Amino acid sequence: MPKRGSAASRGDARDVGARGVAARGIGAAALPVPDAAPTPNGGPPPQPPMARAVAVVLAIGPPVTLITALLFYFGWARADAQAKAMGLDVSLFGYTSQDYILRSVTSLFLPLVGLLVVSMVVVSADRALHARVDAGRGSAAIARATLVVIVVGVVGVGAIAVALVLQPGGTRIVGPYVLAGLVWLVAASVRLRRHALGVLTGVHQRAVDTSLVIALITLLLFWGTTDFAQTVGRGLAAHYESSVQTLPHAEVVSATRIAMNIPNVVETSVGTADAPLYAYTGLRLLVVSGGRFFFLHDGWTLEDGTVVVLPDNNSVRVQFGN
Repeated sequence: MPKRGSAASRGDARDVGARGVAARGIGAAALPVPDAAPTPNGGPPPQPPMARAVAVVLAIGPPVTLITALLFYFGWARADAQAKAMGLDVSLFGYTSQDYILRSVTSLFLPLVGLLVVSMVVVSADRALHARVDAGRGSAAIARATLVVIVVGVVGVGAIAVALVLQPGGTRIVGPYVLAGLVWLVAASVRLRRHALGVLTGVHQRAVDTSLVIALITLLLFWGTTDFAQTVGRGLAAHYESSVQTLPHAEVVSATRIAMNIPNVVETSVGTADAPLYAYTGLRLLVVSGGRFFFLHDGWTLEDGTVVVLPDNNSVRVQFGN
């Protein structure tokens, strides 16, 4: 009896142990599998430098808000340069935020296409060179080549910066874009050289370096795009000088005389003594905005042309034609 009891006890113990193992197995299966190995101090794995840089940008403001603000600013820069070239202030037009955003499209299309093309080429070349270093092929040659690129790039950055300060008019538009490209090239070359030489840097240091480079390149692109938008605006103003005849013909009729001492604008009395009316021909419609009509006149030029501004109300009647 004691032996059987002892055997039964051992059997019960084995059953209990088996159930315990099964329970532990079920509990282990329910636990989530970690995505990456924890760091030595038990914290989460570090983020890549680019992810940290993007997180900094997102912390400044939502992407949609930033893009809308940029579109508004570049549209305003274009409209402001156009208005000043025509002898006006942009506030006279009474443009809305939507008007500025729509006007920014022509100012951003060409720079964005160029930026995307250059980015595709640079990123592809950078990945190919990093893959070559990872494969152990030509690391020494790549390290020497990147050193040359870094030196030439730094010298180029200094030369263009001096030119922008001394001759800002002669280097507008192109200068900031070239500077941004050289900064990008130097930063990529430094990163590739470190990789080729096996120099290790901390994750936080790489994140800081990447954030600073992105900030500098963004400011340079902002500078260049602003100059480009202003150049587009001045070009549109100059275009009206040669194409004013293509604008819609406008005839203004008013019950009171309008003092228009403007070349090629003819005043004609079309009413009666009891109901006087005055018609003005030789005008071309520029735009209707902010509750006002803006007219140019036949033969309008940037040097001595006049922009006629009339209220868009019942005080005048405007007739349009080809």
